[in-house]
Amino acid sequence: MRLSRFFLPVLKETPSDAQIVSHQLMLRAGMIRQEAAGIYAWLPLGLRVLRKIETIVREEQNRAGAIELLMPTLQPADLWRESGRYDDYGKEMLRIVDRHERDLLYGPTNEEMITEIFRGYCRSYKDLPKILYHIQWKFRDEIRPRFGVMRGREFLMKDAYSFDLDLESATKAYNKMFVAYLNTFARMGLKSVPMRADTGPIGGKLSHEFIILAETGESEVFCDARLVDMPAPGEVDFDGDLQPLVDQRTALYAATEEMHDAARFEADVPEERRVSARGIEVGHIFNFGTKYSDPMKALVTGPDGKDTAVHMGSYGVGVSRLLGAIIEASHDENGVIWPEAVAPFGAGVINMRAGDEACDAASTDVYAKLDAAGLEPLLDDTNERAGAKFATMDLIGVPYQVVIGPRGLKEGKVEVKIRASGERHELSLEDAVNRLVEGAFK
Repeated sequence: MRLSRFFLPVLKETPSDAQIVSHQLMLRAGMIRQEAAGIYAWLPLGLRVLRKIETIVREEQNRAGAIELLMPTLQPADLWRESGRYDDYGKEMLRIVDRHERDLLYGPTNEEMITEIFRGYCRSYKDLPKILYHIQWKFRDEIRPRFGVMRGREFLMKDAYSFDLDLESATKAYNKMFVAYLNTFARMGLKSVPMRADTGPIGGKLSHEFIILAETGESEVFCDARLVDMPAPGEVDFDGDLQPLVDQRTALYAATEEMHDAARFEADVPEERRVSARGIEVGHIFNFGTKYSDPMKALVTGPDGKDTAVHMGSYGVGVSRLLGAIIEASHDENGVIWPEAVAPFGAGVINMRAGDEACDAASTDVYAKLDAAGLEPLLDDTNERAGAKFATMDLIGVPYQVVIGPRGLKEGKVEVKIRASGERHELSLEDAVNRLVEGAFK
């Protein structure tokens, strides 16, 4: 992408109503634009990151054996009346009446609809187990939306739902999602800690929130320090026994503020390993048994010939929320520092003197070679001042910057800057391209 053709409306000043770093940087970097309270348009740069996060989430769900579908944003209110949640959910639900006086709602979650879909097609234990998921926009009418995409009213979410014959098999589905979440967040450069959590209005007994530690986290969390640096499981057999991997994480103390037991924390965790910090929730998983299948008659015939309500679980990832969370965990005073897996562009090529024949030729050559190698480069071919070009590349967080100027070209050199560390390397044009393509700076 050539910057002269791209739509990147960066701001020089930080908007006064943006309270946390991620909101400030997303506005300044031209990633989002507020259209109403808690509702944002996703501008091209932000959308590129959002799609990369979405892809990682999708790949890890597929790897765990979940099957993707797509449910609508609007849901019939009668489904929620069946489950008993329509009147209980509260004002966060956006209720709608269509021209035929039918009650609808803009889905805040999808337990009812997925249960209705399942019961329409699956009647026997032979149809089990199943994990179905989608990535769809949700709406919750927060009384006080704030912090940009971290607590907006409209948000993109991955929610998966498992269907099993009994608690034993339902626990296997829960473990699959537990491990898949650890891998998902690790691929995005995040250190996530699963913590015992309150099930809230979703219901059920078994629940974990996946938390990343950040100073601007929404709530206080407590855990054993060993959990913070524990590596992700990586490649695993999702059809095998995952319980030991789950036990490894859940045996150590970790709890959100609502579930925290101070006495147990002090008893189980030596003082030098006690972590008390702020945390950001990026995922939440539940096992809620027959909470929805009972009232909504989602029954299957078991091996004994009797009908039984299926055991269910739900598993959410805040896809749009993750973008803000990554920024909160990875930034400096100059802007965003994207982990490479989610960076909007893999490398930036800065033409220090657009219009100069040698600089134009070298910049175009480097850009073309990086593009051919799949690095998704951004070529700054504008007539902006050098300082402005550097500031923009740092602000939007491009991991590597190739600086091409007339003075360096006379010596056969270009400069490669590593955004995360600030390191700079003077290399020949050929070496710079080869090392970037080979991933030598990682």
